[in-house]
Amino acid sequence: MKILVVGGGGREHALVWKLAQSPRRPEILCAPGNPGTAEWGRNVPVGAEDVEGLLALAERERVDLTVVGPEAPLLAGLADRFREAGLRIFGPSRAAAEIEGSKGYAKALMTRVGIPTARYAAFDSYEEALRYLRSHGAPVVVKADGLAAGKGVVVARTVEEAEAALRSMMVDGVFGESGRRVVLEEMLEGREATVMAFVSGETVVPMVPAQDHKPVFDGNRGPNTGGMGTYSPVPWIDEDTMTRVESKILRPVARALVEDGRPFYGVLYAGLMLTAEGPKVIEFNARFGDPEAQVVLPRLETDLLDVLEAVLDGTLDRIEVRWSPQAAVCVILTAAGYPGSYRKGDSITGLDEDGSLQRGDQNEALIFHAGTARADDGSLVTAGGRVLGVTGLGDSLAQAREAAYRAVGCLRFSGMHYRRDIAAQASEATEAAGQGPSGLGE
Repeated sequence: MKILVVGGGGREHALVWKLAQSPRRPEILCAPGNPGTAEWGRNVPVGAEDVEGLLALAERERVDLTVVGPEAPLLAGLADRFREAGLRIFGPSRAAAEIEGSKGYAKALMTRVGIPTARYAAFDSYEEALRYLRSHGAPVVVKADGLAAGKGVVVARTVEEAEAALRSMMVDGVFGESGRRVVLEEMLEGREATVMAFVSGETVVPMVPAQDHKPVFDGNRGPNTGGMGTYSPVPWIDEDTMTRVESKILRPVARALVEDGRPFYGVLYAGLMLTAEGPKVIEFNARFGDPEAQVVLPRLETDLLDVLEAVLDGTLDRIEVRWSPQAAVCVILTAAGYPGSYRKGDSITGLDEDGSLQRGDQNEALIFHAGTARADDGSLVTAGGRVLGVTGLGDSLAQAREAAYRAVGCLRFSGMHYRRDIAAQASEATEAAGQGPSGLGE
């Protein structure tokens, strides 16, 4: 079997790595891929948003299944184009992916269906948004309506901060067309968490939960990023909470998309706030989270290829999706300056020629490449803001966290930055309760 994975970041490396473990031993292509994916398959220099180029590649290589990693190709209609050509592809249609592509659409859908979420108002006019803001005050969350690589959200504690965010999005155009329309939301209080699910029409199979760390600095300070690290399981999500997430959020939204004529086939990502009133939706995404995939996929025991095919075949309700009781903690290494401008081309040391860790047990630490490239001399260099994801595994969050940071200590590149508090609170909470990962969100 031949599989094409679309994308070139850490999520795609994790997907390629997991698919390569299938007993069916598929041949894997990755477009465009990175030095990490090249160790498990064959990279092809076709951009992730080159719809016609990807279609030509799939037809030329006689690909049996295409798996889409990033959101942009989905919103460019990649899945629609492949299905029109009679090719199997894992990922929602452009219409279904609008649940991520437009925060206004997602909020309107949630309001109509009664899915718990923050109160909001959407604006196309800067002046109207400003009047609303000044009449309602702060704190408030300012969101660019469209895609902004995880950076289009500003949690404003004061009206002045919110006004500056509105001006940068709607007037200065820092996010281009994605920020010309904005959503203003009430700020929810609680703990954040992520629950992704495999969705096949109205059939929903939740994955184990994870928690991302968005701000760039320790203590959740600084601007939002695409993600500085994540962990799974999440000690404050118990079985009752998971039942509520599935019954009150995931199943109703899948059903609503079917009723809207936008049936969803792929991975639905629910970003949640665990409030005193219960879980509420912060956002929906239409694909695997990045870096959440780097802790969730290592815990998946069922053959990922079987699950993806069951989603497309409408047989998801007939297979058992099993999860390891192991814990996983991922620490993201970034280039200096990220999420702003950053330098590329710095040499990375501490990895073998195949891009894995030079020292340490590969059973306790995994390296997922996100923004790396090969220099002319074959050496590994930085090529993005988020450079590497280091995932530690262990029998508890504390062990997984220790394994991740031990592996981080083996790696070097100029200006390397990472948060030192990934999973710290969760690990302490779990240790204090005398709990291992078993039963947490499973």
